[in-house]
Amino acid sequence: MKKTFVKTKNVKKFVALMEELQKLPSNIPKFALVYGEHGLGKSHSIIWWATRNDAIYVRANNEMTQNALMKAIVEELGYRPKFLMQDNYNLIIKHLKSEPKIIIVDEVDYLVGNKNVIESLRDIQDNVGSPIVLVGMGMIDKKIARFKHFEDRLFKKLKFEQFNKDDIWEIITQLTDLSFSDEAITYLSTRTNQFRQLVKLINQIEKLSQTNQIEELDEYTLKGILNERPSIKIMPKIEAMYA
Repeated sequence: MKKTFVKTKNVKKFVALMEELQKLPSNIPKFALVYGEHGLGKSHSIIWWATRNDAIYVRANNEMTQNALMKAIVEELGYRPKFLMQDNYNLIIKHLKSEPKIIIVDEVDYLVGNKNVIESLRDIQDNVGSPIVLVGMGMIDKKIARFKHFEDRLFKKLKFEQFNKDDIWEIITQLTDLSFSDEAITYLSTRTNQFRQLVKLINQIEKLSQTNQIEELDEYTLKGILNERPSIKIMPKIEAMYA
């Protein structure tokens, strides 16, 4: 399987959002919310973008406090975190004023229960104007809505949508050299709608296709591959490809 980053429609919308955020005038708050169900490649896409654009990427966790978040950002900036929260906050402000960067906080669902943590992000944005992107699960937009004064500062919300047939075709053609018929792709789209699971399926299909010397897959052949155990030959080469 090819090692390549697939730019699905969700990724393209995310890239467009990031470009839009960076071009906003200084009088508009540069907050954005990116959310969606698990398995759609949110974190993978965001890390891909962050590493190519020198952004600060922080992944929240269930134990993260206000100071823990500040320390994580300080570490991403390349400094040794201070003991006091205010010292860490001041260090962040000083750095971002001289060298602006986008801040991305993933798994923000863990933070919305702590008003102080959310407020500290708002304070950073107010002080330096750096874009801040919050990333969460499917219901995070409803949770954020509880902080009305914070939600009002959101420039835009972007929801990662479920993959459609065109997305799945794009993923398949970029990750494998195997040839799939239109019906095979339609069938594959009924098996999973999650990026991670789709990658696993493609890997499984490639291994079984190589074992059985199959290069072109229609719906019938694909069903035979996916319904057989890896150790069993596939209906002698799917009945000699229909004889």
